[in-house]
Amino acid sequence: MVVERGYDRSYGRECCTCPSRLHLVMRRRYTDWAQSESAWYPEGGAGAGSLGGWPRDLVGTPPCLLVQIGGPERHAMTTQPIIAPATPTVVRTVADLRDAVADLRATGRSIALVPTMGALHDGHLSLLGLAGDGDHAVVMSMFVNPTQFAPTEDFSAYPRDEGRDLRLAAHAGAELVFAPDASEIYPDGFGTTITVDGPTRTLEGAARPDHFAGVATVVAKLLIAARPDRAVFGQKDAQQVAVIRGLIRDLHLDEIELVVGPIIREADGLAMSSRNAYLEPRDRTAALVLRRALDAAVDAVAAGVDNPRHLEQIALVVLTAEPRCTPEYARIVHPVTFAFANDLDGPALMCVCGRVGPARLIDNQFLDPA
Repeated sequence: MVVERGYDRSYGRECCTCPSRLHLVMRRRYTDWAQSESAWYPEGGAGAGSLGGWPRDLVGTPPCLLVQIGGPERHAMTTQPIIAPATPTVVRTVADLRDAVADLRATGRSIALVPTMGALHDGHLSLLGLAGDGDHAVVMSMFVNPTQFAPTEDFSAYPRDEGRDLRLAAHAGAELVFAPDASEIYPDGFGTTITVDGPTRTLEGAARPDHFAGVATVVAKLLIAARPDRAVFGQKDAQQVAVIRGLIRDLHLDEIELVVGPIIREADGLAMSSRNAYLEPRDRTAALVLRRALDAAVDAVAAGVDNPRHLEQIALVVLTAEPRCTPEYARIVHPVTFAFANDLDGPALMCVCGRVGPARLIDNQFLDPA
């Protein structure tokens, strides 16, 4: 079963037992001011802008104390002394993960798994919020998987800050974090690789030949280790979602609910990505060309263009016009098979990829002729 969901950008979760509709508020600028605990307190130098628009008298208040009370018609702000979420329980081995999951299940709750490679941003936090819907206990994995990186790629440079990620995960609702070493996932003598045919043949599968085998193998291991009722992934990595959908189907793991969260974007439209951290200011501005290319295709469809090759060319022209971007592709595919679309009569997904500075960036957008 696959569920495609939207999610409120505030990440506020209504308390079902509270008649006043208590909400823990985590606004979109959360990651800007929660990157270090020193930014939470006035003596740490937090300024009026560090809370992304909160009233000045709340500047420096820890995010766990920012509470919104009231329904749609009332939005009074208060700083009631609710308890900050503790750091999630962290386990490093599969055996400890299974014991911890069993303890969560013993409370009568279902389990939701959110696989990540750390370097959390608002996109990840939105997935954690989706995972917790329906009172699921949220388990997050945090593992930079070496087998999905080619030798020439950025495995060594990939951002890592476990302490920061654990604080962010706690505030987004994660109760348990699986953060193994590579030797736990790939012990001496490990010799199994899972490949998923079909959606791996094009785009990222063609550009990075071993990437999806690494993804499929580690995701299968995580699903088998945690045995969740729900697994949550982001639409931003649309081809990865298609691969995992095939993996779940082919390995008879269909008792797992696959939830796909929407792309979370910066205010200017850039899709959130851990690799955005690589961008210097000029490259950060240039990276917006990916969104402009998608918007150009959407506008062309609205104007009546329905030939996929013409639409791809429109997007490619936009990408090419940005001197700091080296385009790799602009293609329209079926969102499940990732076969190139010959028309827009069925589901169609425009996918773009370009290298901007040191970062290889991807983005996508559904096209709807109607």
